[in-house]
Amino acid sequence: MVRKHNNQLPENLPQLQNLIKRDPASYHEEFLQQQQHFQNTIEVFQLAPNQPNKTLDELVMFMAQVAQCYPKELETFPQQLIDLMQKHNTVLDNSVRMNLCKALILLRNKGLLAPTDLLELFFQLLRCQDKSLRQFLENHIITDIKNLNLKHKNAKLNTTLQNFMFSMLKDTNSRAAKMSVDIMIELYKKNIWNDAKTVNVIATGCFSSITKVMVASLKFFLGKDPDEKDSDDSDSDDDIDPKEVMMANKFNKKTRKREKNLSKVKKLAAKQYKKKSQAPKFNFSAIHLLHDPQGMAEKLFQRLENQNQRFEVKLMTLDVISRLIGLHNLFLFNYYSYIQRFMQPHQREVTRILQFIAQASHELVPPDVIEPVLKTIANNFITERNSSDVMAVGLNAVREICARCPLSLSEDLLRDLAQYKTYKDRAVMMASRSLIQLFRNLRPELLHKKDRGRPTEASQELDTIDYGKLNVKDYVPGAEVLLSEEKGDEFEINSESGSDDEQWIDVQHSDDGGDDVNEAEDDGVDEEESEDDDEDASEKEDDDESASKPKRKILKAKRSTKEELEEKKSMAHKVTLERILTDEDFKKIDMANVRKHLQGPNRGQKRSVENENFQRNKEDLVKLSDIENIYKKRKHDKQTRVQTVKKGQEDREKFGYKDGRVNIHCSKTNREKSKKKNFLMIKHKVHGKVKRSFKDKQIALRNHLLKLKKMK
Repeated sequence: MVRKHNNQLPENLPQLQNLIKRDPASYHEEFLQQQQHFQNTIEVFQLAPNQPNKTLDELVMFMAQVAQCYPKELETFPQQLIDLMQKHNTVLDNSVRMNLCKALILLRNKGLLAPTDLLELFFQLLRCQDKSLRQFLENHIITDIKNLNLKHKNAKLNTTLQNFMFSMLKDTNSRAAKMSVDIMIELYKKNIWNDAKTVNVIATGCFSSITKVMVASLKFFLGKDPDEKDSDDSDSDDDIDPKEVMMANKFNKKTRKREKNLSKVKKLAAKQYKKKSQAPKFNFSAIHLLHDPQGMAEKLFQRLENQNQRFEVKLMTLDVISRLIGLHNLFLFNYYSYIQRFMQPHQREVTRILQFIAQASHELVPPDVIEPVLKTIANNFITERNSSDVMAVGLNAVREICARCPLSLSEDLLRDLAQYKTYKDRAVMMASRSLIQLFRNLRPELLHKKDRGRPTEASQELDTIDYGKLNVKDYVPGAEVLLSEEKGDEFEINSESGSDDEQWIDVQHSDDGGDDVNEAEDDGVDEEESEDDDEDASEKEDDDESASKPKRKILKAKRSTKEELEEKKSMAHKVTLERILTDEDFKKIDMANVRKHLQGPNRGQKRSVENENFQRNKEDLVKLSDIENIYKKRKHDKQTRVQTVKKGQEDREKFGYKDGRVNIHCSKTNREKSKKKNFLMIKHKVHGKVKRSFKDKQIALRNHLLKLKKMK
C-alpha cells in the first residue's frame, strides 16, 4: 500500500523553522500547534525532570530559533526557561541542562533577554556538578561581558555584576567561588574589568576558607603584566652619541688604555639612555590599585601565623606580603623576625626566601629591624664552612637588601664582607666586589679607604643618607653644563681672534684665588716686620708655620671643593628657573652626568670604569636571578656543543684523505684503494708488516720447540 504524502511539517521541525523565518504569517497556524505541543511536553517533563527528553530538546531549540518572528506569542518564553532552570537546576539531566543553556544564549544574542538576568542565572548554575557545562558557561560569561564593553564601558551593568560576583566569592560551594575568581581574573587580563573595584574584590579571595580560591587570588597578585612590544615613547632621533661624551679623547694621544676607556663609555652611555628612554613598567599594576595594602598585609600575616598551610601556599603568601611591603613602604616588623627562621642553606627554596626579604626592605624600615636579618645571612651563609655558591648567594642577598635599605649595614660588617674581594673562588669574589661597588655610590665613607676607589665628581656630589630624609632637589642636576658650554663657545671665538702669544689656562672657578695672594703678601710683610724679634721666637713660629702648612692646604682644598659644588648647584638652579629646557639640553645634561662618573674632581683626569652599572637602578621588585647570579663558567649541554662544532666546521675544507689525481676518472693504486677499505679487510696485511717484539719471538720459539718434541 502506497503511503499518501500528507503535510509532514509538524514532524519536520528544521523545515518548518526555515519556512517560518521566510514567511512567518503564512505558517502561523503550524507554529501555534508546535507551541501547544511544547507546553504539553513541559508539563510531562516536570513530573520526571531528572530523565532525558529528546522531544523537549528539539522543541526548545525550535522555539528559540523562531522567537524573533512571533514576539507576542513568545513573550514569556525566556522567563519560562529561566524558571525551569532555577527550579530544577541541580536535578536536570546534563544534556537537557546544556540544551536549555544554549537556547537561552540564542535568545540573548537576539536581544530578547536582558544580560543581567542571564548572567545571574549562569552564575548560579556554576554550582552544578558538570565540568563541561561550567567551562561552557565561563567562556560565555567572559565573551558576553567583553561584547557589552566593546564600544564603551557599561558602568551600571559592570557594577551590578561585580556586586553579584562579590557575593559569589562568599558562597559555600567551592566550584562556584573558584569559577567566579577565574572569571574576574580573566576579565582583568583582557583589560575589560581593570579597575580598582575588581582588584579589591579579588583581594578578598585571599582570605577565603576555600584553598583553591585563596591560591588563585594569591597567584593573581604574583603575576606580571605582558611586556609592551611597541612603545611610542622611544624616538630614534634622541639617541645619545657616545663620541660627544669623550670628545677630549679626540685630541689626546691615542693609547690602548684610552681606547679601552672609550669603548666602556660608549656602552655606558647607550645603556643609561636605553633605560631612561623606556616608559616605566611596573611588574604588576594590580598591587598598586589596592585600597588598604597595610590592612591586607597584616591580615595575610596573621592568617599565616595562625593556620598551618602547605609549604607552597606559605611561600606564595610570603611573596605577596613582601611585595605589598616593598611597593607601598609598609611597616610590618614581625615579618622580618618570622622569615628569619627559614634562612638556612639547607632550607627548601631558600633563594626565594632571600628574595622575599629583599623585596620587603625599603628606606623607611628602621635599620635596627633589618640589621639582625643581615647578621643572620652573614652567619648562616657567608662563612667558609659553606660552599662557594652558598657564600655568593648570601653576598648577593645582602647587596639587594642594602640597595633598598642602605642604613641597615654596619661599618664593621661591611668591611668584613669586603675582604672577600680577594677570595679564591670567583663567584664569591665577584659578589663581594659588587657589594663594594654599591656602597661606593651610596655610602663610600663606610668602606676602607683603599676600597673607595678614585674620587669622581659624582662621588663628591653625593648627599649624606639619613633615616626618613627625602633628598628633594629644586633644580635639574647637571644643568650647569649649559652655562659652561656657552662660556666655552665664547672662549673659542676669543682664542681664534687673539694673537699667537696669548695662552689660555683652564682655571677652576673659586673665590680662594685672591685670598691666597693676599695671604701670601701678608706673610711677606709679617716676615719683614719680625726680623727684629728674638731668634728663638722666630724659629718657633717657623716650625709652627711649617707644621700647619699641610693642614692649611687640606682645609683650602676642602673649602674650594665645597664652594665649587655650591657654585655648580647655584648655576644649575639658575638655569632651571630661567630657561625652558629642550630635548637637546637634556641630551647635554645626560652626557654631563655620565662624564661625572668617569672624570675625577680635577679636570682632565679620567678614570676607568670598574663596572658599567655605576649606579644601581632600584626596581620595584627583586629579580630572583640577581640573587642566584653566580659568576661561573657553566658547562654546555650536548646540543650546544654539537651546534658549536657544526658552526666551526662551516667554510672549512673536508677533513681526511685528499685525492691528488689530475684526472679523477683514472685508476688508483692498491695503496690508495686500501685507504677507503674497512680495517678488518686489511688487518692481516697490516699485522704481517709489524715487527715482532722480543717476547713474541720467545713465545714463538717455545711453541716451535714443543711442537718438535711432540713429533718425536
